[in-house]
Amino acid sequence: MKKVITYGTYDLLHEGHLNLLRRAKELGDWLIVGVTNDKFDRERGKLNVRNNVLERVEAVKATGIADQIIIEDYIGQKIDDIQKYGVDIFTVGSDWEGKFDYLKEFCEVVYLPRTEGISSTMLRNETQDTVRIGIAGLGRIAARFVDESAFVSGVEISAIYDIDPSAAEKFALRKGLQNIKDSYSDLLQDVDAVYVATPHPSHYELAREALLAGKHVLCEIPMVLEKAQAKDLHSLAKERGLVLLEAHKTAFSPAFNHLITMIKSGVIGEVVDIDASFSKLLPDRSLREYDPLQGGGSMYELAPYPLLAIFRLLGVNYTNLSLYSRMEDGIDMYTKGIVQYPNAVCSFKLGLGVKTEGNLVISGTKGYAYVPAPWWLTDYFELRYEDQNQNKKFFYKWDGQGLRYEIQEFIQCIVNKRMTSIKMLPPISIAIAGALEEFTCKKNFVKI
Repeated sequence: MKKVITYGTYDLLHEGHLNLLRRAKELGDWLIVGVTNDKFDRERGKLNVRNNVLERVEAVKATGIADQIIIEDYIGQKIDDIQKYGVDIFTVGSDWEGKFDYLKEFCEVVYLPRTEGISSTMLRNETQDTVRIGIAGLGRIAARFVDESAFVSGVEISAIYDIDPSAAEKFALRKGLQNIKDSYSDLLQDVDAVYVATPHPSHYELAREALLAGKHVLCEIPMVLEKAQAKDLHSLAKERGLVLLEAHKTAFSPAFNHLITMIKSGVIGEVVDIDASFSKLLPDRSLREYDPLQGGGSMYELAPYPLLAIFRLLGVNYTNLSLYSRMEDGIDMYTKGIVQYPNAVCSFKLGLGVKTEGNLVISGTKGYAYVPAPWWLTDYFELRYEDQNQNKKFFYKWDGQGLRYEIQEFIQCIVNKRMTSIKMLPPISIAIAGALEEFTCKKNFVKI
């Protein structure tokens, strides 16, 4: 029996895919089809795949052409599969001609002609509306947002606004943008959605104004500094059928989400302790991070990161939050927090004027998870056990600045009319705001 193998993403399965599968089947007696999994697609830079791996497998299965369907998980798997399944012919579309000649050492390689005039990319472009995004606040993060948005389809930066007109002009020149607005209300008239990247204290009013104007909102972290404000914004978004998303890049990191899923599945047993740290030393004391009037300080600037990990794993119903801070010039240069639950305790360390190791350690009754610094840019983690032979290491790709993941999630929520994201649900966002409010009110607070 002559075995044939081929691989593909098979997103938005179309006539071109069917033609390739039919031609592949004609080459032998048994056709094996490898479908790329979601993680592998992201690692290869395919952020815009519309269907998840289960949907794509079902679509290929429904064709009735494949005799066997497998999942492609990693680079180099093709050689392993050819040897494992005793494959005689490897085949793929002619647009890859020459790219897989290295497989000729193991089997025959055949490049099949593609169907002209159709592709998944073309279908995605034709069926996905463009979301016109306006940017409010043109600082450092906004510049990165523009760069990262280029990697996500369906995004158009259509207008920009900053309270400082000269800053807006310089930003537009640097980024090749033209539509500078004189006011925030003018910006809202020309967009479908707004990215709020202003200093923290202004987030609430700007996000609320956008929602009232019927615009979707992606708001930088922390979204707000008070629990009631977070509740109000999420309630307003739900009432108006709009997407409101906190732009927490770690929350949308593929590796971080895989880590959370694995921990929740019980691979380290019951979680009883989480310890997370985040610090950075910024030599320029004129920056926003050191200005109390702009929401500066370690807690406001950095706490959303460890709190995300804690709340995603243990929930938002903690019993107590104790805070210990070193204050200087009106801001906390260092804060240590202790978060208590009925059956667990967590701690975090934050520093703008104190440097510490930025690890994440999640301790369980069967083992623990270790994410090395900088854990908030998760691209690698380990599961460790008493028997070191059971230890496992997981590697991932972190593309660019990481903002493309949150932008993609925001756009997909809008396009698919999905008002919330499971990666950053409203209760998490509200709980983070509540913890920041406890710091503002100096509840259970000790100055050190």
